[in-house]
Amino acid sequence: MHVGFQNDGLKIGGVEIWKHEWRRTDREPLILPHPDYPHQRHRYCIYEVDDQDQPVCFAVSELSNGVWGFYVPD
Repeated sequence: MHVGFQNDGLKIGGVEIWKHEWRRTDREPLILPHPDYPHQRHRYCIYEVDDQDQPVCFAVSELSNGVWGFYVPD
């Protein structure tokens, strides 16, 4: 999991997430805890970005203005 700001250099699977266009999947959003405040629940939508080998998948929610929370599958 990761909490950060837009364009903070986050890499998932070696891919810089903010440098790619996100493609929302048709999977149902997940209700997951805020990474820093587990008692808070947020709706995380599932997105993919294209990488050279395979899509990189992640769940993301804007937790507050400009602050984003990310979860990635195991």
